[in-house]
Amino acid sequence: MSLAKIFTRAQVGVKAPKVTVEVHLSNGLPAFLIVGLPETSVKESKERVRSALVNSGFLFPEQRITVNLAPADLPKEGGRYDLAIAVGILVASGQIQSTEIKQCEFFGELALSGEVSAITAILPSVMAAAQEHHLAYIPKDNNQLASLVSQSDRKAVTSLQEIWLDLQGQQSLPLNLVYEEAVDQSFEQLDMSDVKGQSIAKRVLEIAAAGGHNLLFLGPPGTGKSMLAQRIPTIMPKMTTQQALETAAVYSLVGQSVTHQNWLNRPFRSPHHTCSAVALVGGSSNPKPGEISLAHNGILFLDELPEFDRKVLDSLRTPMETGTVTISRAARQVDFPANFQLVAALNPSPTGHHSDKRATPDQVLKYLSKVSGPFLDRIDLQVELPRLTTEELQSTKPEESSAEIRQRVESAVRFAYQRQGKNSASLSTKELQVHCRLSEADSIFLGKAADKLALSPRSYHKVLKVARTIADLKSQEEIDLASLKEALSYRAFERLLAQLTAY
Repeated sequence: MSLAKIFTRAQVGVKAPKVTVEVHLSNGLPAFLIVGLPETSVKESKERVRSALVNSGFLFPEQRITVNLAPADLPKEGGRYDLAIAVGILVASGQIQSTEIKQCEFFGELALSGEVSAITAILPSVMAAAQEHHLAYIPKDNNQLASLVSQSDRKAVTSLQEIWLDLQGQQSLPLNLVYEEAVDQSFEQLDMSDVKGQSIAKRVLEIAAAGGHNLLFLGPPGTGKSMLAQRIPTIMPKMTTQQALETAAVYSLVGQSVTHQNWLNRPFRSPHHTCSAVALVGGSSNPKPGEISLAHNGILFLDELPEFDRKVLDSLRTPMETGTVTISRAARQVDFPANFQLVAALNPSPTGHHSDKRATPDQVLKYLSKVSGPFLDRIDLQVELPRLTTEELQSTKPEESSAEIRQRVESAVRFAYQRQGKNSASLSTKELQVHCRLSEADSIFLGKAADKLALSPRSYHKVLKVARTIADLKSQEEIDLASLKEALSYRAFERLLAQLTAY
């Protein structure tokens, strides 16, 4: 037959829309045309495909070859279409005859020798192919990452010759190669028992891990803010398979490695305070995920918070509420997942501490005002870390380990999910009325506290969500007064601002 249809997939954010590669051979002067909105890298595939076919021992048709990448309004870029175009030419010229090819999808970039090279963003493509019950032919270097998609059917290939032998039924490729799973020991080197003292901060970390709450540490240099933040992943529950696949799909877009050893670990991202809004949120003319998307289902740690540009911090406000970020450019609009948990740290003064008398209250307020009120309003827990005493620093008393804290966290998470199917930080306003009901006396108490502290409606709901998590840690169905009082006590930044403005 002189017409062939081969399936492959494009990359649009974390989605992989299907692309049909139509190859037509017709009489006329020899030519090789690719249509369907191809970018320069796709147009260059003509030479790669020609050389790969010839060097693999196949006959390159001396005819007019027209390749259409449908749909025509979807921009195509990269070398990911090479393999599908080559297979299409072989089918159209009769060198491959297979009735099962309509149930297959082909991904890979071709070397001039005919070898199949790895591509980026393989996970979204394999996940989409699995949903349609298609067999995916993928580069062998991508196969270990693709094996994370448990429901997929895939064959790993290294060359065009292997695909020809398999489709012709002469030498079948193994289906769904299995790779050994191993435990990643990287987080095991960090443990909460390394941190001396700071019992209140550890308690707040436990609440944040159990409820998915955003957290702000205040304290002078050397009190352990960064040390504590780096150990949050060690007390968080492992990701579910679906969450891990979502996160791995984002990492595959930027070519960062995800393996069987670390794919269930929560991501921990800690960008430097000089990073731009595009680096943090994502962007460029061809939209790429930023740090908040790479922290999807994990931790985004912003150290030295006031040193970040104010516009950069305020660009986080919408993603913190919605869990997604939309990058809009003239050519396209792309949605990336950004369901991250924010942990921030700052010194309460440009000199280190507001009580060291090296800066006036006005100077301290000017420094802290770099962090906007609406941004702070989205942080559930604010806790001040005191300086350690010499006795605490020299203590040899064993501290509680991450494993012990993680057991309590996992118990609270199970308790919450059985009741509401999500963590407390994700509860909507309607769900708060159902799962965070207060007694009349407790409701009056919270109302008076909110008026006295001048809490915004968002902060009011944040206090309720934190109290709900505290009750879950105690395995209580109802929120009691003690949980409310503890939740209200974690508003250290607001107390500091009130103290400074009172001068």
